[in-house]
Amino acid sequence: MPLSERQLASFADKHAGQIPFDTGPRHLAGPGDARHVTHGLAAAGWTTLSDPLDAEIVMRSPDHRYRLQFDPQSTTSAWWRLRAENSDNGPGWYAEFGKRVPAEVLAGLTDALIAPASPQQDPWEPVTRAGWRRDEAGTAHSPDSLCHIERRPMSEFRVHPSWHIEARDARDAQYPGPRIWHAFLDEHVPDPLAGAFLNALTDRSPLQRGMFDRTAHHSAVKEQSPLRPQQVVDAHTARMKTIRAQARTARRQQTTPATRPAPSTPVRPAARR
Repeated sequence: MPLSERQLASFADKHAGQIPFDTGPRHLAGPGDARHVTHGLAAAGWTTLSDPLDAEIVMRSPDHRYRLQFDPQSTTSAWWRLRAENSDNGPGWYAEFGKRVPAEVLAGLTDALIAPASPQQDPWEPVTRAGWRRDEAGTAHSPDSLCHIERRPMSEFRVHPSWHIEARDARDAQYPGPRIWHAFLDEHVPDPLAGAFLNALTDRSPLQRGMFDRTAHHSAVKEQSPLRPQQVVDAHTARMKTIRAQARTARRQQTTPATRPAPSTPVRPAARR
């Protein structure tokens, strides 16, 4: 079922009625509105498989390769689960995200599933550009030392490393505090998708939260945003239009047959007299 005007109006009703606050850093901004993810996928033509009255949301891509599950009643630490089946384009993969992962950061990854394929890039590049500290062990740390990115092999029998991202309360260097949220991307998640997630995570620009929205940690900074509530709504609507256009372009590219050159007419030798 495509994204409807009624669903967009519901998003607008909520956000047009609250004063936006610029909140950062992103890894401490709190979960935000899950519709940043689900509306984007619906606009790209993903279908909802779950009961509309169920708290759990299950969505599937048009090609049936990708499946997203959002379960806010999960008894595990992972509220978001994203799976890809094996295909001619590559092996299947799995990723999961904790309940306090900012929806806008996760949307960075899901939007990359919809957008046209981007050139291969180093997933660490946005992390380094944002000024996060990196060490030789394949890890990076946020400037406030509350978020950590690590790429490590899942076992000694697997060569390809997986991504482990955690935000933790900092008590001291030797004994980290309780985990705030986590993200796990297995070894088969394509680098452009991992890079899109890390780019959205380490982006220095703040996220918008309502005055009374709870952040993921007490050290998050909230300042009244120069944006008006309607501008937040308009930005969401514009993003949905962009995603719809990208999805239409991708479908046309998949259905348009490759143009073949016309067969050349063989040249016959001149008849003998």
